[in-house]
Amino acid sequence: MELIIGLSIIVVLTTIASGIYLKNNNRDNSKRKLKKALGANLMSFIPLILMALIIISPDSSLAATSAETSANGLGMLAAALSTGMATIGTGYAVGVVGSAALGAVSEDDTLLGKTLIYVGLAEGIAIYGLVISIMILGRL
Repeated sequence: MELIIGLSIIVVLTTIASGIYLKNNNRDNSKRKLKKALGANLMSFIPLILMALIIISPDSSLAATSAETSANGLGMLAAALSTGMATIGTGYAVGVVGSAALGAVSEDDTLLGKTLIYVGLAEGIAIYGLVISIMILGRL
């Protein structure tokens, strides 16, 4: 556990130091360097934090200990993922469709009804994810 905490502290301090260094020494305003550094830091930081959480609270990772709890835990995970992924997709779709609809309506007011239909179709994705989650939870 001390190793994980030590590694977490090192990764956090490295992230902060590299951010400060790249911000101060970024004379050519290259965002490519900043994105690469941020990606490298996130790729090392997120798995390390997940490992630390599993070590600190091991009860959260015991969903697959027996056959009954394994099915229950995996069912809950499936319900959460179906709702979560559907809402992420909905957010992206509504953002793209909504901005395009706003641009179209600002040019021609008669397109308001048609653009609302497209935004509503994009929001329907979240409802489908919620229905699937309810169906999964009903089977548990």
